[in-house]
Amino acid sequence: GAVPGAVRALCLAALLGALRAGGTELTLELPDSAQRCFHQELESGVKFTLDYQVISGGHYDVDCYVEDPNGKTIYQETKKQYDSFSHHTEVKGVYTFCFSNEFSTFSHKIVYFDFQVGDEPPILPDMNNRVTALTQLESACVTIHEMLKAVIDSQTHYRLREAQDRSRAEELNGRVSYWSVGETLILFVVSIGQVVLLKSFFTEKRPSSGGAGT
Repeated sequence: GAVPGAVRALCLAALLGALRAGGTELTLELPDSAQRCFHQELESGVKFTLDYQVISGGHYDVDCYVEDPNGKTIYQETKKQYDSFSHHTEVKGVYTFCFSNEFSTFSHKIVYFDFQVGDEPPILPDMNNRVTALTQLESACVTIHEMLKAVIDSQTHYRLREAQDRSRAEELNGRVSYWSVGETLILFVVSIGQVVLLKSFFTEKRPSSGGAGT
């Protein structure tokens, strides 16, 4: 039968609430020879995931490292365009993750990252403790939830790819524009030089007059 409107609304609310599980998405500008760090206090035994990607700037690479509250480096990569890192915390405290562009002296970078904390909560109450099979409505909610997650991941991926491609296109357009201006100036100078050179070929040279008495 048809699903009642109220039940459908509750199902959609549960799905959207699960999709908004705790996390942070941010796009930041990283100047040349600079480093930016972020801090997050976490409990022990908690899973966190860090995904990042360089959208524009230089060779689209960045250094990244993560430290635990004791100052121990638990993740470190250099000159990466994108990567993903997951970790289960062993101690309680403030965890630090940093993005560094210190190896670049003239290229600004734009970096996107997604920091997710904890496991995703179940979309239905007591779902993890269920001993009976899911009803047709519950199964539909789970299926829709998984499809929405896939859609969100795809949208994020294509949005980053579009931003990266747009940045490259703008950079290429700038180079083409500068090259066109340079070629125009060179052609202008060469044309003037050719005119002056041809004019010198057809200029009549008059002999200097000298007084000769007879």
